[in-house]
Amino acid sequence: MPTDHKFNELSSGHGFLESPRYHDERLYLSDFFNTRVIVMDAKDGSWEKIADVPTSPSGLGFLADGSMLIVSQHDHKLLRRAADGTTTVHADLAAFCGGDANDMRVVDGHAYIGNFGFDLAGGAEPRPTNLIHVTPNGEVSTAPGDVLFPNGAELHPDGKTFLLSETFAHKISAYDRQPDGTLINYRTWAELPETHSPDGMTVDSDGGVWYGNALTEGPESGFYRVEEGGKITDQILVPDAWAVAATFGGPDNDVLYLITNATTLPDFAEGKSAGYVRTASVGRRGAN
Repeated sequence: MPTDHKFNELSSGHGFLESPRYHDERLYLSDFFNTRVIVMDAKDGSWEKIADVPTSPSGLGFLADGSMLIVSQHDHKLLRRAADGTTTVHADLAAFCGGDANDMRVVDGHAYIGNFGFDLAGGAEPRPTNLIHVTPNGEVSTAPGDVLFPNGAELHPDGKTFLLSETFAHKISAYDRQPDGTLINYRTWAELPETHSPDGMTVDSDGGVWYGNALTEGPESGFYRVEEGGKITDQILVPDAWAVAATFGGPDNDVLYLITNATTLPDFAEGKSAGYVRTASVGRRGAN
């Protein structure tokens, strides 16, 4: 049986939160429905808005110069916010998106961006799409493999294996990441139960993936740790909300920040959600 862990509440009163990133001792988050990016004190939960994104922000990441990349969902843009707050378009993703642009992982200036692949809120049938790769100079291409709702992503602590949640395929996939940032050798890393739809993820220093089991409420709603091959070792059950994303942070990188949203698919389609930030101690440290 998986090891159970409890959580504490850090912050509430948000819309639909996504893409938590712990950076410079603070927690950065996108709020879909309030069309803003916020930064939060990782200890007391106080927060402030740092960017308006009228077409809904999603994935976040940082470049070496301190600027922030922000995925703009509905208009399929990758924005770059400089340290002085100036925002420009870093890349146009429109030709590569099926449905809304979504979560993102930035590694050494390379951005890897998921997209819905279909009209989720409109009730369309799921269909495959591609993971998008944007180079540091803004060139856009796609990684190999037809993927089903590519979502959260992370680099394994081996520095070579790039991991991807496929929400509607109920699995964690993997690529080999090359020195130039390209991804090859698409494959399945862990098959998950059919009742698990992995959303955002983070990786611990032992190589385990912590993912949110999204799009569900009830006894299986929560966060799970899975190892390569599919063994689930830990769980944090959150029966009152969708478990959407997680990231490690804190001074010792051993606090797991949990992003949950109390909503349903019909409410999501109408822009209704109550977002929470929660925390857990799970006896492990983050890899990145």
